[in-house]
Amino acid sequence: MKVYHCDFEVTMEVIGGKWKGLILYNLINGPKRTSELKRVVHGITQKMLIQTLRELEDDGLVNRKMFNQVPPKVEYSTTELGQSLESILIALCQWGDRYADKHSLKVMYKL
Repeated sequence: MKVYHCDFEVTMEVIGGKWKGLILYNLINGPKRTSELKRVVHGITQKMLIQTLRELEDDGLVNRKMFNQVPPKVEYSTTELGQSLESILIALCQWGDRYADKHSLKVMYKL
């Protein structure tokens, strides 16, 4: 069993990293297929997207729903626990917006 030294460390273990927050933010507004996520999470490889989705699923933040059809269809959505991160993710976006403005950073798109 891993020992954490503070609650923030637990949070960052679950939602930290380069891609998890972006994926969760894009799923907050509703289910998405893998191809839709790949399109909106710029720069992520297919392999990393699938790996990150599996980690989020293992942590109970994302649901994976398979449809029995040809071609196969898989859809991802947030769980109730994942949805509970909405206000945190929005606050992080707002902070990033203010920081970018203050430091004259160019943001290609707003989430």
